Amino acid sequence: MGREGPDRGNVQNCEGAGKRGGKALSSGAAGRVYGQHSGYRNLKAYQVAELVYDFTCRFCARYIPRRDRHHDQMVQAARSGFQNIAEGSEDSATSRKLEMNLTHVAGSSLDEVRKDYIKYLNRRGLRHWAENDPAFIEARAFRPTTVEEAAAWVNRAGAPHSVEERAANMGAILATQSHWLTERLMDRQARDFENNGGFSERLYHARMQSPRRSV
Repeated sequence: MGREGPDRGNVQNCEGAGKRGGKALSSGAAGRVYGQHSGYRNLKAYQVAELVYDFTCRFCARYIPRRDRHHDQMVQAARSGFQNIAEGSEDSATSRKLEMNLTHVAGSSLDEVRKDYIKYLNRRGLRHWAENDPAFIEARAFRPTTVEEAAAWVNRAGAPHSVEERAANMGAILATQSHWLTERLMDRQARDFENNGGFSERLYHARMQSPRRSV
């Protein structure tokens, strides 16, 4: 006989629970012990960091050969940005320290991406737009939400700069915005830790408030 598969009844029950939108950590005890965590997809810092990754993947695929070490360096740094924000948000359930450490790593990675775009402009002899440049002001105010919107702005017909220059400058601007948002997230995490403590404090308070301790 061949090896039996999983119990289909159990699998279907799990799938049904997911479709109904039930939460695995739904008890009052879980709320008291783990607090509010995850939800990273709603964070503006995560959303822009993910956009930086998508944009950087497309930029590198078009302008930097895969054999060039800068290709993987930029893509991996951009991936580290949004991935560490997500992991930090998940880990906040049991470790505020780890959450803050991972968010800091995300910020450092995004700043590395910014610097890589600037270095690319310098290597290619392209202009890095100054903050008072009309093109910079326009790009900074644009704030695309998808890589398609960003690409449409870069490839807009009749623009006074080359597509390559516009793409690299847009990448640098998106990375700068993402880094700033990540630092704001770190600031919020620091204030939250000061006000509410971390996992150890939640464990203590949850135990003190447990119904079993009531007379």
